[in-house]
Amino acid sequence: MSTLRAEVAVVARLDLAEVLRSRWLVFCLVVHTALAAMFVLVGLRESGVVGFTGMGRALMSWSHALLFLLPLLALTATGQVVNSARDDGTLELLLSNPVSRAAWFLGTSLVRVGALVVPLLVAMPLMAIVGSLTFGQAVPWGFLLRGMAVSSAQLVCFVAIGLALSTMVRNQAKALMLSVLVWAGAVALIDFGLIGVMLQWNLPAKAVFALACLNPVQGARLALLSAAEPELSTFGPVGFFVANHVGAAGLLAIGIGWPLLLGLCAWTTALARFRRRDLL
Repeated sequence: MSTLRAEVAVVARLDLAEVLRSRWLVFCLVVHTALAAMFVLVGLRESGVVGFTGMGRALMSWSHALLFLLPLLALTATGQVVNSARDDGTLELLLSNPVSRAAWFLGTSLVRVGALVVPLLVAMPLMAIVGSLTFGQAVPWGFLLRGMAVSSAQLVCFVAIGLALSTMVRNQAKALMLSVLVWAGAVALIDFGLIGVMLQWNLPAKAVFALACLNPVQGARLALLSAAEPELSTFGPVGFFVANHVGAAGLLAIGIGWPLLLGLCAWTTALARFRRRDLL
């Protein structure tokens, strides 16, 4: 175990140096800050929306915007990691040293998750504090913590999916194209497909809810909406079923637990494939 820990630490330092050279941390922090500033300036002008003050509405709007942005950031950051290292010879050179494949994959995964999660965990509380000091709004810390947990779970999930794509698809251009398709399916196409199924067949509320929660982004959206509107009346019969049979706590567990479970499955599959495949 100590040997594996030392190997992971070495790989993590090397990959962190590469991330810092590419200014990825700075880029993520700038994106989060710019998006947060926009919602603070616009969202805090109103109050009393869906039971929140202006600060709560700004946080809710920003969290929902992040659910569309974070999967794209995660897939972009990881969708070409393995195949790029294989093509330029970095992977073969590093693994010719006493570093196992599992250590390389684990160290790279941890750095990529950290490079995406840390800027988010810095930007969200900072946005709330700055908004509170500037506009005199109370910070809904409960919703803030919920948004941070849900968003972090989304990042972990799509980092794992991106690594799986990078491991299974050798061609970098194809891996990038598949990453974009996965992102589009997660944030848009599944919505339209679900609406089409609902229009074509009169499905029961529990079936619609189950289909929606198969998409980790949809589960996260429901977890955030349940904090703003526990009754979920805007969803009609489906919202009534969810509010009475699942509840806000259940939706939060789905919004965090299901993406983490899906990410773990994708990461485990990618690791098994990476350990078997040829490096050349």
